[in-house]
Amino acid sequence: MKLTTRGHYSVKALLDLSLQPRGTPVSVKSIALRQDIPAAYLEKLLIEMRRAGLVRSFRGSQGGYQLARPANRISLGQILEAVGETIEPLSGYHPRDEQAEDWVTFTIWKHLHEKLKEALGKITLADLYYDARSWIAARGEETSFIV
Repeated sequence: MKLTTRGHYSVKALLDLSLQPRGTPVSVKSIALRQDIPAAYLEKLLIEMRRAGLVRSFRGSQGGYQLARPANRISLGQILEAVGETIEPLSGYHPRDEQAEDWVTFTIWKHLHEKLKEALGKITLADLYYDARSWIAARGEETSFIV
Protein backbone atom coordinates (compact mmCIF):
# COMPACT_ATOMS: atom_id res chain seq x y z
CA MET A 1 0.00 0.00 0.00
CA LYS A 2 1.19 3.46 -0.85
CA LEU A 3 -0.37 6.38 0.99
CA THR A 4 -0.82 9.12 -1.56
CA THR A 5 -1.12 12.85 -0.91
CA ARG A 6 -4.86 12.41 -1.42
CA GLY A 7 -5.14 9.94 1.46
CA HIS A 8 -2.73 11.84 3.68
CA TYR A 9 -4.55 15.15 3.24
CA SER A 10 -7.92 13.50 3.86
CA VAL A 11 -6.83 12.00 7.16
CA LYS A 12 -5.20 15.30 8.18
CA ALA A 13 -8.37 17.24 7.38
CA LEU A 14 -10.66 14.96 9.39
CA LEU A 15 -8.24 14.86 12.29
CA ASP A 16 -8.19 18.65 12.21
CA LEU A 17 -12.01 18.69 12.33
CA SER A 18 -12.00 16.29 15.28
CA LEU A 19 -9.72 18.65 17.23
CA GLN A 20 -11.95 21.71 16.78
CA PRO A 21 -14.74 22.76 19.17
CA ARG A 22 -17.90 20.72 18.67
CA GLY A 23 -20.95 22.21 17.02
CA THR A 24 -19.13 24.89 15.05
CA PRO A 25 -18.54 24.33 11.34
CA VAL A 26 -14.92 24.83 10.29
CA SER A 27 -14.09 26.61 7.05
CA VAL A 28 -12.04 25.00 4.32
CA LYS A 29 -9.72 28.00 4.43
CA SER A 30 -8.93 27.57 8.14
CA ILE A 31 -8.24 23.84 7.76
CA ALA A 32 -6.12 24.51 4.68
CA LEU A 33 -4.07 27.14 6.51
CA ARG A 34 -3.50 25.00 9.62
CA GLN A 35 -2.63 21.88 7.64
CA ASP A 36 -0.80 23.49 4.71
CA ILE A 37 -3.14 21.95 2.15
CA PRO A 38 -4.21 23.80 -1.02
CA ALA A 39 -7.77 24.99 -0.29
CA ALA A 40 -9.19 24.07 -3.72
CA TYR A 41 -7.80 20.53 -3.44
CA LEU A 42 -9.07 20.20 0.13
CA GLU A 43 -12.55 21.32 -0.94
CA LYS A 44 -12.69 18.49 -3.51
CA LEU A 45 -11.64 15.93 -0.89
CA LEU A 46 -14.21 17.21 1.62
CA ILE A 47 -16.95 16.97 -1.02
CA GLU A 48 -16.02 13.32 -1.59
CA MET A 49 -16.03 12.67 2.16
CA ARG A 50 -19.42 14.42 2.46
CA ARG A 51 -20.82 12.08 -0.21
CA ALA A 52 -19.49 9.15 1.83
CA GLY A 53 -21.25 10.45 4.95
CA LEU A 54 -18.10 11.29 6.90
CA VAL A 55 -18.61 15.05 7.10
CA ARG A 56 -21.50 17.53 6.89
CA SER A 57 -21.32 20.84 5.15
CA PHE A 58 -23.03 24.11 6.07
CA ARG A 59 -23.48 27.07 3.75
CA GLY A 60 -23.25 30.75 4.53
CA SER A 61 -20.83 33.12 6.20
CA GLN A 62 -20.60 30.88 9.27
CA GLY A 63 -20.57 27.73 7.18
CA GLY A 64 -17.96 25.06 6.80
CA TYR A 65 -17.55 21.40 7.62
CA GLN A 66 -17.88 19.21 10.68
CA LEU A 67 -17.77 15.49 11.30
CA ALA A 68 -21.04 13.75 10.42
CA ARG A 69 -20.66 11.20 13.20
CA PRO A 70 -18.52 10.68 16.29
CA ALA A 71 -14.80 10.22 15.68
CA ASN A 72 -14.91 6.74 17.19
CA ARG A 73 -17.24 5.70 14.34
CA ILE A 74 -14.95 6.85 11.51
CA SER A 75 -12.13 4.49 10.60
CA LEU A 76 -9.01 5.18 8.58
CA GLY A 77 -10.26 2.61 6.09
CA GLN A 78 -13.49 4.56 5.60
CA ILE A 79 -11.60 7.82 5.07
CA LEU A 80 -9.25 6.31 2.50
CA GLU A 81 -12.08 4.52 0.71
CA ALA A 82 -14.14 7.74 0.57
CA VAL A 83 -11.45 9.49 -1.47
CA GLY A 84 -10.78 6.55 -3.76
CA GLU A 85 -7.62 5.18 -2.18
CA THR A 86 -7.03 1.49 -2.67
CA ILE A 87 -4.87 -0.97 -0.79
CA GLU A 88 -5.32 -3.82 -3.24
CA PRO A 89 -2.05 -5.72 -3.76
CA LEU A 90 -1.13 -6.86 -7.24
CA SER A 91 -4.41 -5.68 -8.72
CA GLY A 92 -5.50 -7.92 -11.60
CA TYR A 93 -2.68 -10.40 -11.02
CA HIS A 94 -3.41 -14.13 -10.95
CA PRO A 95 -0.69 -16.65 -10.11
CA ARG A 96 0.23 -19.29 -12.64
CA ASP A 97 -0.86 -22.74 -11.53
CA GLU A 98 2.38 -24.39 -12.63
CA GLN A 99 4.62 -22.20 -10.45
CA ALA A 100 4.55 -22.77 -6.70
CA GLU A 101 6.49 -19.54 -6.14
CA ASP A 102 3.77 -17.49 -7.82
CA TRP A 103 1.06 -19.13 -5.77
CA VAL A 104 2.96 -18.80 -2.46
CA THR A 105 3.93 -15.15 -2.93
CA PHE A 106 0.42 -14.25 -4.14
CA THR A 107 -1.05 -15.94 -1.06
CA ILE A 108 1.31 -14.03 1.23
CA TRP A 109 0.38 -10.67 -0.33
CA LYS A 110 -3.31 -11.54 -0.15
CA HIS A 111 -2.97 -12.44 3.54
CA LEU A 112 -1.06 -9.22 4.30
CA HIS A 113 -3.72 -7.25 2.43
CA GLU A 114 -6.47 -8.72 4.61
CA LYS A 115 -4.54 -7.89 7.81
CA LEU A 116 -3.90 -4.33 6.64
CA LYS A 117 -7.54 -3.86 5.67
CA GLU A 118 -8.59 -5.19 9.08
CA ALA A 119 -6.19 -2.82 10.87
CA LEU A 120 -7.38 0.22 8.88
CA GLY A 121 -10.95 -0.70 9.82
CA LYS A 122 -10.09 -0.84 13.52
CA ILE A 123 -8.07 2.38 13.81
CA THR A 124 -10.52 5.22 14.29
CA LEU A 125 -10.31 8.97 14.07
CA ALA A 126 -10.84 8.95 17.85
CA ASP A 127 -7.62 6.94 18.26
CA LEU A 128 -5.75 9.56 16.25
CA TYR A 129 -7.51 12.34 18.19
CA TYR A 130 -6.25 10.98 21.53
CA ASP A 131 -2.76 10.47 20.13
CA ALA A 132 -2.76 14.07 18.88
CA ARG A 133 -4.10 15.45 22.18
CA SER A 134 -1.39 13.54 24.07
CA TRP A 135 1.26 14.94 21.76
CA ILE A 136 -0.12 18.46 22.19
CA ALA A 137 -0.22 18.10 25.99
CA ALA A 138 3.32 16.74 26.09
CA ARG A 139 4.51 19.82 24.23
CA GLY A 140 2.45 22.16 26.41
CA GLU A 141 0.75 23.70 23.38
CA GLU A 142 -2.72 25.02 22.70
CA THR A 143 -5.13 23.18 20.41
CA SER A 144 -3.94 24.85 17.22
CA PHE A 145 -2.92 21.64 15.58
CA ILE A 146 -0.87 20.69 12.52
CA VAL A 147 -0.62 17.07 11.46
